[in-house]
Amino acid sequence: MKKRIMLMMIAVLLISAAPMMTSEADAASGATPDQIAEYALKFKGVPYQWGGTTPSGFDCSGYIRYVYGNFGISLPRTSAEQFGVGTAVSKSNLKKGDLVFFANTYKPGISHTGIYIGNGNVISAESQGISISNINTNPYWAPKYAGAKRLSSVKEAVATVSAPKPAPAPAPAPAPKPDLPKGQYYDVSKTFWAYAPITELSTKNIITGYAHSEFKPNNSVTRAEAAIMIAKSLGIAPVAGTSFKDVSTGHWAASYINAVHKQGIIGGRGDGYYAPDAKITRAEISALLTRAYAMKASNSSVSFTDINGHWAESSILKVASSNLAKGYDDGSFKPNANATRAEFAQFIYNSINQ
Repeated sequence: MKKRIMLMMIAVLLISAAPMMTSEADAASGATPDQIAEYALKFKGVPYQWGGTTPSGFDCSGYIRYVYGNFGISLPRTSAEQFGVGTAVSKSNLKKGDLVFFANTYKPGISHTGIYIGNGNVISAESQGISISNINTNPYWAPKYAGAKRLSSVKEAVATVSAPKPAPAPAPAPAPKPDLPKGQYYDVSKTFWAYAPITELSTKNIITGYAHSEFKPNNSVTRAEAAIMIAKSLGIAPVAGTSFKDVSTGHWAASYINAVHKQGIIGGRGDGYYAPDAKITRAEISALLTRAYAMKASNSSVSFTDINGHWAESSILKVASSNLAKGYDDGSFKPNANATRAEFAQFIYNSINQ
């Protein structure tokens, strides 16, 4: 009898303790939207690195996993897999901490993800590093918006009422740095891997930087910029007029695009369009370098895992065998990936000095 009473008492204690244990576990998990956004912003400016998962360099899904992992929220590795978690939320109902997805960037389907931080802005690992872009106004990201997901682990903050604080006085704008001598840039140090090509090509007026002696080496190269750089490197004079429907005669790069097109170096993207503001791909660079410098493959052992049957396969093998461009450690070339301004400068520099 005593043994039966003892068992009943233990059962009552276990049952009464269970709700308290569940409540504590729920309270300890997750983070608020503001906490997610605030932590994500700490990494603004961290460089992009394919396959990167640490603050020394992130790719898009690696960055997402790192930020949410800080709050004990585990997510899959790739953007496409991350799109399969959480609850779908409409664009008009987005809040801080939501996952935002984009499609058809460097590959078909879901291929990029970021974190919503409010006012239409998303922070993500772009080619120039961890950056903020607006999903409503950015000409590249806005049309590629594919949807958003909300994680149940991201909790709403408890609202508190407090007296409004006076707005802080705006900080004085920093004085601009003095311009550096031609070919020198504040964001391209002497230890930067592409310092020599950037400096030499800038000195020769083949490439140019931006205001206040910035080069922005991690920005992607547009097809208009590529036409100008390749024309100047070959000494091709600009030709008035235009050969494409989307390049007016008043376009800032029209005469250079027209010139290299008439030389058979750069073609359009079909149906009479050039896409001057689109980012140039590594495959397109390989093709224009092959045409510009009439290269032939010099090393038959060069091969990559992702170019078989690609329209630029022959050109890629030629530039790679001539040591003008390299692949990646995983054996791929990533022909549809975009090239940075630093990479394109290195391509041209290698071509001129081959």
